Parts: sequence; structure tokens; C-alpha cells
Amino acid sequence: MNRIVYYNTVIGRICIVENEKSITNLYFENSFHKVRYDIVEETPLLKKANLELEEYFNGSRKLFDLPLAPEGTEFQKKVWSALGKIPYGETRSYKEIAMAVGNPKAFRAVGMANNRNPIPIFIPCHRVIGSNGDLVGYGGGLNLKEKLLKIEKTNAAL
Repeated sequence: MNRIVYYNTVIGRICIVENEKSITNLYFENSFHKVRYDIVEETPLLKKANLELEEYFNGSRKLFDLPLAPEGTEFQKKVWSALGKIPYGETRSYKEIAMAVGNPKAFRAVGMANNRNPIPIFIPCHRVIGSNGDLVGYGGGLNLKEKLLKIEKTNAAL
């Protein structure tokens, strides 16, 4: 059974979902309408996920130590795996991610996979930017993407 908990964070209200073994989803408040789970119960895993997010937001955590189980196509999973390899405080372009997954012309498909990332922040799709350095597209909105990148830039040297 899936369990969910809503948390208030420095970036606003979020919802984290787990399947008894792994984190499967993170929703920002603007996408709560997509939440389809009805067992609201804070489990040790959800509590740990929230703690790690708090540590990330205050700059004391740069890597997450959680079991993640995003559901998607094989291509999406390859993209999400590549996103997880972008170092904290750094960014990559959609084209660079396309090259990293072995399909240099698939930058639009990378953008769609990014858009479908079910576990943002934990899978750092906010670290992907346009090839010209512009912030483009983010499920939580560009202001949130900018805020997450600023948190990382500020704390990268710590």
C-alpha cells in the first residue's frame, strides 16, 4: 500500500509518496490535484525523506540517501539516472543529458522525460537548463527552479 504525507517546507507545501520500500513521488502544491493515494500516514521512510529535504534546504546535505522507485519508460529511467549524476551545484543542458544517455539528438525527448520526473529534487531535474544557459521548464515553476539552484550554488562550497 502506498502512503503519503504532506509537509510544509521552505519552498512551500509538498507531498511525498512511498510504496513501503521506496519513495515513488514528490508533488509540489501546484500539482496536488495529481495525488491519487488516500492513506495519509507518516512512515519512517517518509520521515527520513522529509528530514533529508530539510537538510538539503539548509545546505547540510548534498546527496540523498533514499531508495527511489520512479515509474516510467526505459528511456525516462535512463534520463533520470543521468540526472542523478549531475553534481550538486552544477547544471547540464538538455543536449548534454541526451549525449549522456547515448542519443545526442534526443534533447526534446530528454525534456519530456524531465517533465515526467515523478520525484523532483531527489532526482534533480532542476539542474537541467537550456543550452544557452536559460532556465526553462520546471514542474514547480521557474521561480522554484531558480530557488533550488540558488540554494545549491550558495552551499556548494560548504
